[in-house]
Amino acid sequence: MASADPRLYLIAPAQHQASQVRALGQRLTGDRIASLLLPFDPELDEAATVELIEEIQATGVALLLADDPQRAVRLKADGAHISGKREALRAALAALKPARIVGAGGQLSRDDAMDAGEAGVDYVMFGTFGPDPLQRARHRVIEQIEWWADIFTLPCVGYAETLEQIADLAMAGADFLALGPAIWRHPRGPQAALEEACECIARHSRSK
Repeated sequence: MASADPRLYLIAPAQHQASQVRALGQRLTGDRIASLLLPFDPELDEAATVELIEEIQATGVALLLADDPQRAVRLKADGAHISGKREALRAALAALKPARIVGAGGQLSRDDAMDAGEAGVDYVMFGTFGPDPLQRARHRVIEQIEWWADIFTLPCVGYAETLEQIADLAMAGADFLALGPAIWRHPRGPQAALEEACECIARHSRSK
């Protein structure tokens, strides 16, 4: 059950990652930001990706790669976020545990989430980033987070498509709040988006 203010879990854009992440400057620290997820970026070769990983890790923020546990090991990332179901999770757990983080996401049902928790993941994410018709059913995500937070101790992440969705996810009991486009496309830039997100968390956290 969540008992502290949730921390942020940032999801980098699929392209132009390096320039956008670096635009956060000193705001990218391990204080309020727990982790940053890098989807595969065709613009970055492995050497450039390693450089970005090292820069992020130096701030105290954990760096995860999306859906590629072998690449996470090779590039010395902190772990991987897996959107697939049982087989993909088993492969990631075998490759990464116990030294690295494995998170489970995608369109998780309650049974999927419990199976992932029993398998040994470090967190489950409710709500999916990227094109997803289920993103419209926000009430389902809220219900899943409330159910999980009231029963399980394994951390859960709530994905917010917009900054306005943060309040409901925080009040539902999410341990971490995942933000993608809401950060990078903010009209006043990512630093302003982070400030708004942190202010919203402080007002609406379930721990209050």
